[in-house]
Amino acid sequence: MSRAGARRSTRTARVSAPLAAVVLLAGGLTALSLGPASAAPAAVGAADDFNGDGYADLVVGAPNATVSSKAKAGYVAVMYGSNSGLSTTKKKLVSRSTSGVPGSATANQRFGSTFTKGDLDRDGYGDLVIAGGTAGSVILWGSASGLTGGTSIAGFGAAPQAGDFDGDGKTDLALFSAQDVGGDDPEGAPAALWKGPISRAGQPNAVLPLLDKSLWWGWNEDDASCETGGGCENGPSSITGPVVSGQVGDVNGDGRDDLVQWHYTGDGTWGNRLLLGGASGFTRGFAPGDDTSRDPAGTGIGDVNGDGYDDVVVGAEGWSDQVRVAYGSATGPSEANVQTFDQGLAGFPGAQEDGDLVGSAVSVADVTGDGYADLALGIAYEDITDITNAGSVALVPGSASGITGAGTQVFHQNTAGVPGVAEADDKFGATTALLDVNGNGHPDLAVGAPAENSDNGAVWVLRGTATGLTTTSALAFGPGDVAGPATDAMFGAALR
Repeated sequence: MSRAGARRSTRTARVSAPLAAVVLLAGGLTALSLGPASAAPAAVGAADDFNGDGYADLVVGAPNATVSSKAKAGYVAVMYGSNSGLSTTKKKLVSRSTSGVPGSATANQRFGSTFTKGDLDRDGYGDLVIAGGTAGSVILWGSASGLTGGTSIAGFGAAPQAGDFDGDGKTDLALFSAQDVGGDDPEGAPAALWKGPISRAGQPNAVLPLLDKSLWWGWNEDDASCETGGGCENGPSSITGPVVSGQVGDVNGDGRDDLVQWHYTGDGTWGNRLLLGGASGFTRGFAPGDDTSRDPAGTGIGDVNGDGYDDVVVGAEGWSDQVRVAYGSATGPSEANVQTFDQGLAGFPGAQEDGDLVGSAVSVADVTGDGYADLALGIAYEDITDITNAGSVALVPGSASGITGAGTQVFHQNTAGVPGVAEADDKFGATTALLDVNGNGHPDLAVGAPAENSDNGAVWVLRGTATGLTTTSALAFGPGDVAGPATDAMFGAALR
C-alpha cells in the first residue's frame, strides 16, 4: 500500500456439519455484539477491522460448500478479533442465501473463493468485497457492530482488490470479470477501477481508466480512434485474464498502491503481472514468475529489508522450487535485484526436496515488531517423516540484509502445541494470512488446510510475539466448529 498510509499486511479436529448450518446461513446479516475489550489494543488498520474495536478480523473462504442445496455455492466465515484472539463463537457466516446479501446461492458459484478488505466509504470501518464469479461481487459494510447490509457489483466477480491506487488518500477498488480458462492466448474481459470513496449504493466517486494509455492495444498518439470507438484492448475498461488472485502494496514508494495479479498468460500457463498505481491508470512493472507456470504460486507484498519500499515475494510453483524476493526501489522491482532461496538456506530447518513447493502460500508482515517484514511461507507438499504431503509452514524473518534464514521457525500438525495430527494429503499451509487478531501489536498467523478431513477443510491460528510465532494458545477450527456446512467445503481455501 502507499507509504503515506498505515502499512497493511497487503490441526486436525474432526468436524461435522450440524443440521442448523443452512438455517444459520439463511439468517439475516445482523450485527454481532462482541462486548467491550478489557485492554486497549495496538493500532490496527481500518481495512482489517470491520467493527472498529481495534482488533483485526479474519475472513475464511469455503467456496466449495453446499448452501441451500446448491453444490459449490460457497460461503465465508468472518471471525472477529478480540483481546483474547479469535473464538468460534464470535463469528458471522455469509452466503448468497444470507438475508440482506444480494443475489441467490447457485451451483458452482464458489462464493468466497476470493475477497478483499478496505474502508471503501471512509467511515473508519473496514468493508468486505466478496467475489461471486459470473454473479458478480458483493460489498458488505463495516459498522460498530460488525458487517451489515450488502451491495451488489454486477459483472465483476473475480479477484477484487482494494487499495489507494491513485494516491489521493482514499480507498479505490479494482474490479475484474470472471472468465473461463482456455485457448492459446489470454482474452480481454471487462475490468474497472473505481475511485473512492464508494457509496453504500455502490457508486464510486468516479471510474478511472484501468490502464494507462501506454498499455492500450490499438491506441497511439497519431490514432486514438479506439478510445472513442471502444476498440482498445487491455485498455481503459478491459484487461487480459482470467485474473484469479492479487496482492497490494507500494513497491516504488510513490504513495500509490500497486497490484500484483496471478493471471492466465496463454498456452496453458499462468504468471504474475505487476500493475503500478498512477493517477491515469496502471502501468506495468516487473514481478518474478511473470509467464512460467502451470501451477499456482503464492505471492505477497511487504517491506522485507526496511528500506521504505515494499518487496514482491513469489513462492515456488511447478517450474521453480525457489522463493523469489524482488526488492522494491524508487523505480520498482527489477530482475537485477531478486533474491532466491529454498529450504536449503542456512538457518532454515529441514531440507530442500523436489515438489515441496515452499511458498505455496505467502504472507508478509512484521510479526516481531523489529521494523522488517517477515515471510510466512506455506509448504503444502512437505512430507512429515513418512507422511506424504502433510504440509508445514515457515516464518522467515526479514532484516536489513533481506532474507538470511537466521531465526526461521517451522510448524506442522505434529509440532508440540499445534492442535491435531499430521495426515497424508492434508496440505497444511495451502493458504496463509498474517493479521493482529488479539491486538498485541504482533500479527498472528492463520494457516489453512482446505484438504483436511477429506476436503472439509480447517484453519489454525498461531499467535505472534516479539520473538516470532508461538504455539501457546494455538487455535484450530473447521466448518462444523462455526456451525457451517462442512462436506467438501474446502474451508480455509482463502484467508485474509
